[in-house]
Amino acid sequence: MLIVMKADATDEDVAHVVRVVTELGYKAHTLPGANRTAIGVTGNQGAVDATRFETLPGVAEAIRVTKPYKLISLDLKPEKTIVRVGDAAIGGDELALIAGPCAIESRAQAFAIAETVRRSGARFFRGGAYKPRTSPYAFQGLGEEGLRILADVREAYGLKIVTEALDEHGVDLVERYGDVLQLGARNMQNFSLLRRAGRSPLPVLLKRGLAATLDEWLLAAEYIMAEGNYNVILCERGIRTFAQHTRNTLDLAAIPAVRRVSHLPVVIDPSHGTGKNYMVTPLARAGVATGADGLIIEVHDQPERALSDGAQALTLAEYEQLVSEVRAIHEVIAPAPVG
Repeated sequence: MLIVMKADATDEDVAHVVRVVTELGYKAHTLPGANRTAIGVTGNQGAVDATRFETLPGVAEAIRVTKPYKLISLDLKPEKTIVRVGDAAIGGDELALIAGPCAIESRAQAFAIAETVRRSGARFFRGGAYKPRTSPYAFQGLGEEGLRILADVREAYGLKIVTEALDEHGVDLVERYGDVLQLGARNMQNFSLLRRAGRSPLPVLLKRGLAATLDEWLLAAEYIMAEGNYNVILCERGIRTFAQHTRNTLDLAAIPAVRRVSHLPVVIDPSHGTGKNYMVTPLARAGVATGADGLIIEVHDQPERALSDGAQALTLAEYEQLVSEVRAIHEVIAPAPVG
């Protein structure tokens, strides 16, 4: 059920509708928009009687929602969501750049890369303290020590920290040290972890699963939002196909496909989407041209010595060249300011 409020509805009108929804045993999700406020109703096992809401003060209409997802949809919020992280944002007019190493290996490594990331004008620094590796013998990350290094990077360079949690305990730690909680492809359908992320005060960057359909990806975001966290960023990071020339197949068609049904911002990860250094910049350019809200790029000061995913990491110089190219494309396709 979607309850659309009138443009002149007061805060008291909205609060009254929320009370009625709650008293009926449902959950109300209030999402203000540019022109009106919408209230999503979840928790119902069957059809909700629309007449219970249509006559309430300030209500314009009550709409039954037949799609499997409700809160992520344009029906609830026609305007694109802008996820704000302090003085930075993802989904606004500025192209969001999230850059850094696959894994935090040492303080010296992190600071060397962060210096270039800050100089590029990026607002976000990525780095894994916990690494879900295919092999149990591969480098698994520095754990909480890696998170402390990330927090020091934020203090020194003013960059917002994007880092992954693998379990609910990890979410607790990321909340202590980070700014954006990343849920990786392997955890896209870890439903207890999605619910925990939905109760987090941090924005969530949700990566698409290795073989997830668009609906499965969007419903994973719905899990997070159903718990009350509406600051969700979708990340297309490539899916498993029969192709052998890339590590994964970056699905750029996902960007306009998401735009057609959802208000959530979408970023792309051409590093994981290709797995090959020489492909990252061309796919980043293509992603920006397709309308992505941002890029998440793996950068290393010495890729040949990286403990994780060195084959897809850009050198510092390659990263700076990428930034200049994608910004030029973004300036061409970005809508002109009004007024």
